[in-house]
Amino acid sequence: MALMEYLFGKKGEDLACEYLKTQGFEILKRNFHSKFGEIDIIAKKDRILHFVEVKSTQGNYEVAYRLDNKKYNKIIKTIEYYFMKHKSDANFQIDLLCVYKNDIKLLENIGY
Repeated sequence: MALMEYLFGKKGEDLACEYLKTQGFEILKRNFHSKFGEIDIIAKKDRILHFVEVKSTQGNYEVAYRLDNKKYNKIIKTIEYYFMKHKSDANFQIDLLCVYKNDIKLLENIGY
């Protein structure tokens, strides 16, 4: 990944974290890695764990389409690894947070 893309992605995740905090989320972990993939943000709100995928764009297109079935399945496997590692049985959901030039949209409890 080129440096500019990395910095753009990091800025998007920073904005996402700030947004989630304003919505009452507690940020537990950023960039949780496993051999299967990565979870951008793990947050908690109302006793529910939220595994948040962040997608950012500088353009005017719908960024949500960049989350495809292959990426979704990697997220699922990484969540399973998280629960195995942390020995938790907490309720959870997968969310998609889209960062646009002038807007942020949180799509909660997504499925594929």
